[in-house]
Amino acid sequence: MAVNVAHKLGTGITPRQFMDSMEKNKEAFQSNYDAFEWSSDEDREFFESLKGKDVRVLILAADWCGDVLRNVPAIFRALEAAEVTTEVLVMEQHLETMDQFLTFGGRSIPVVLMVDSGGNVLRQWGPRPAHVQKHMAAFKQDNPDREAPDYQEKLLQTRKSIQQAYGEQHESAAAVIGELRQQLAGIAQG
Repeated sequence: MAVNVAHKLGTGITPRQFMDSMEKNKEAFQSNYDAFEWSSDEDREFFESLKGKDVRVLILAADWCGDVLRNVPAIFRALEAAEVTTEVLVMEQHLETMDQFLTFGGRSIPVVLMVDSGGNVLRQWGPRPAHVQKHMAAFKQDNPDREAPDYQEKLLQTRKSIQQAYGEQHESAAAVIGELRQQLAGIAQG
């Protein structure tokens, strides 16, 4: 079933407004944003080729989230190069939308929704690059019982594995850009 979020277009805030309004992680987010560098000219050229395409982006996010801190600065920079209309939907203010895009049954952010002018969701990305998310996927598969006595301990270990998998900021940014490019490739050809 296709998802339409037309009613959400125009209800978010701009990336700059999100950054300016951050109460948590503001300096680290800004640092990641400022430090962004393209890992290849091909990636930069791809995003620049999106100018004028029928695509908009809604990003479900919150300033307290480590995955937002790690991933969204690079996403903002890529979408700026593409001149794509981008809105941030602060998760707590858009729970009904968040609940349409759960990860493993939970509210995991960021979620990047690539939509056309009619609000039809064309592609979706998030909350983490695949090489990082595989750790949480394995944990969820191996630990379905949230009430198990060792659940929290195993979750803590998984979070440590996730931090290690992220690596350096420029490495994770390159992975995010590569995956976002992959998601947008079909749209760019249209």
